[in-house]
Amino acid sequence: MLNSCCKRLQLMLGIVGDSATHLKVFQKEAIFLRSYSSKSSLVSEKDTLGEKCGSFTESYLMNSCGLSQKLAVSVSKKVQFDARERPDSVLNLLKHHGFSKTHISELVKKRPKLLLANAEKNLVPKLEFFASIGISGTGLAHMVCISPVVLERSIEGSLMPCYHIIKSLLVLDDYKLSRLFANIQWVGLAKMRSNIAPNISVLRALGVPETSISYWVSHRPFLISLESDKFKENVKKVTSMGVPPSSASFMKVLYVITRVNEPEWAQKMELYKNWGWTEDDFLLAFRKNPQFMELTEKNFSSKMDFLVNKIGWHPADVAGSSVALNYSLEKYIIPRCLVIRILWSKGLISKGEFSLGTLVRKPKQYFLDRLVIKYQEQVPELLNIFEGRLRLAELGLGFEQKVDGVKQF
Repeated sequence: MLNSCCKRLQLMLGIVGDSATHLKVFQKEAIFLRSYSSKSSLVSEKDTLGEKCGSFTESYLMNSCGLSQKLAVSVSKKVQFDARERPDSVLNLLKHHGFSKTHISELVKKRPKLLLANAEKNLVPKLEFFASIGISGTGLAHMVCISPVVLERSIEGSLMPCYHIIKSLLVLDDYKLSRLFANIQWVGLAKMRSNIAPNISVLRALGVPETSISYWVSHRPFLISLESDKFKENVKKVTSMGVPPSSASFMKVLYVITRVNEPEWAQKMELYKNWGWTEDDFLLAFRKNPQFMELTEKNFSSKMDFLVNKIGWHPADVAGSSVALNYSLEKYIIPRCLVIRILWSKGLISKGEFSLGTLVRKPKQYFLDRLVIKYQEQVPELLNIFEGRLRLAELGLGFEQKVDGVKQF
C-alpha cells in the first residue's frame, strides 16, 4: 500500500529513479513534516495563551487599576498575569493602608511588577514598619508613589538603619520623614551613614538654623550625605561669598554649588560677563537667588535680551532682582514689563519706583490695581497690552514684532 502511494506521489511530482531510495526520502520528509506540524501547534498555542494573557492583563489594568487603554497596553508589556488572585491581594492591601484610586493608578504606572508581589510576605511588613514610625494614610501613599523602590528595600538592611540614623540626629515631623524616605538615594545608603552626622555637625557649628537643616535633609538628602571633605570645601565657598549661615539663602547657595561642576561654573561665569555683569553683580544675584544658575544658556539669554535690550533695564538692575529670572518670560516677565515700559515712556511712573523683582512677584490683582487700572484713563490700551492682545509696534515705541521667538506683540 505504501509503495503504491509512493509511486503515485512520484508520478504526481515527476520523480524518477529507484523506488526504495525515494521511499526513504519520503519517510524522512514525513517525519519532518509531523515534527514541524507539532512545533507549529505548540507555538500557536503559546501565541494564543500570550494573547489571552495580554488581553486579561490589559483588562485588569483598566478595570482594577484605573489605567487608560493606551497605558494598559504599554504597561502590559512590562508585566503579564492570567489570574487576579495575586494582584487583587496587592490592591486590597494598598487600599486598606489608605491608597486612593489615583495613588494606585500612579503606582502601577511606575512599578507594574508590584502587582505580582507576595503581599503578605513582602509588602505587609514594610507597610507596618512605616506605620510604626508615623508614616501612614495619605502620607504613606504619597511617599510610595514618589519612590516605589521603598517597598523593595530590606527593613533590617536599609529602612530601619536609615530611620535610626536620622532620628539620632534630627527631629523630623511625619511629613519630613516621609519626604526623606521618598528622596533618599538608597544605592548610597552606606555613604549616607558615614557622612551625614559629620556634615550636620559642620552646619550646626556655623549656626545654620535647625529648621533649615531638617528641611534639606528630608528634601535633598544627597546634599547632606556628600563626602565630608567635599562638603566642607563647598561650605567654605559659600561663606567666602559672604552669605550668612543663618540666612535662608545659605543652604540654597550650598545646594547650587554642589550641583554645578567647575567647568560648567566657568562657562556660566563667561555667559554672565557677556551680558554685562561684573563679579559684584554676579555675587549680588547669586546671594539673592542662587537658583538662577540652573537656567540654561538659552533661557537666561532670552530673558536678559528682553529685559536689557527691549525694556531698558540695566544689567546691574537685573542682577539686583535676580529672582525675576526664575519666572516665565511669556507669562510673567513680558506682559508686566511691557506695561512698565509704556508707563515710563509716558512719564506716569519713574524707573526707580518699582523694582523688577517686585513687578514679577506681586500677585496679578495687585499689579492690575496699581499699574493697569490706575492709569487706564491716561492709557486705555494698558489692559490689552497686559493681556497680550495689542501689538506694541503699532504704538511706535520701537518694539520688534517678535521677542526671541516667544510671542508677538
